[in-house]
Amino acid sequence: MDYKNSGVDIEAGYKSVELMKKYVKGTMRPEVLGGLGGFSGAFSMESFKNMEKPTLVSGTDGCGTKVKLAFLLDKHDTIGIDCVAMCVNDIACAGGEPLFFLDYIACGKNYPEKIATIVSGVAEGCKQAGCALIGGETAEHPGLMPENEYDLAGFSVGIVDEKDIITGADLAAGDVLIGMASSGVHSNGFSLVRKIFSMDADTLNTYHEELGKTLGEALLAPTRIYVKALREVKEAGVRVKACSHITGGGFYENIPRMLPEGKHAVIRKDSYEVPAIFQMMAREGKVEEQMMYNTYNMGIGMIVAVDPADVDKTIAAMKAAGDTPYIVGEIKDGEKGVTLC
Repeated sequence: MDYKNSGVDIEAGYKSVELMKKYVKGTMRPEVLGGLGGFSGAFSMESFKNMEKPTLVSGTDGCGTKVKLAFLLDKHDTIGIDCVAMCVNDIACAGGEPLFFLDYIACGKNYPEKIATIVSGVAEGCKQAGCALIGGETAEHPGLMPENEYDLAGFSVGIVDEKDIITGADLAAGDVLIGMASSGVHSNGFSLVRKIFSMDADTLNTYHEELGKTLGEALLAPTRIYVKALREVKEAGVRVKACSHITGGGFYENIPRMLPEGKHAVIRKDSYEVPAIFQMMAREGKVEEQMMYNTYNMGIGMIVAVDPADVDKTIAAMKAAGDTPYIVGEIKDGEKGVTLC
């Protein structure tokens, strides 16, 4: 009896690392010290020493049950983008610059080519966010997970000068809410998605005119990464007063998180067109509108609050980064919370 016979193939692990190196190399930043394969990743803070009060910010998350669709469609090259996005968007939401990322893949069996494909998506997400993939772990769990399944999670660290942390503390009535379009369902609410639609190849591979693609393609579309857009806004000289990443809990749970006591957000539902995938989900699943807005991003992945004088500059910066912004509402005095009208 040996380790391989018990279900853990060490040689497959070595091959996975070799296959993924070419993807990891493309994410490197000058601050990264050493190479892939050490017991830890090292990152120099030398270039940030001129900040008044350099402050580390971090984020960790996974892709939830969205990985189930990757299994069913046998498509594994974008799920890593989702994992990175869920972490770095939270960092950017606090005003931070993501510096580096680490991933963790738990699998029933290590298929090196599949693992490398997953990591190629992680690397792509890191490139979009401008952060380095400095390490990770692939763990085989025979007997705990089916051989063809895996779970993916990640962890990222960023930096921000303390004075630039976005807290919402100075929000004022009349401040304008600008939302950036999402790329689809992103990585939240897939347990409900899997109840709405039959999770079989025929259903997922069916083309829908209203979507302009197959259902599977629409659902598996990778989460939008907003790091570049928020960086462009900052470089345009705009102070973002508050910011909300619209993830699990949708509008009703996430928007209040960016508000101080005594401030109320008003969102106009007709300020942008809700993407077809959400309209289809509501219709096919008979999901009430309140539940849709309390579960999904409904087409808006990130919302920022800015002074009215900064609206034009903010919109221009977001467009320059390749994002699609909408003026979706405003801040009013009142009980902390959000109203959709």
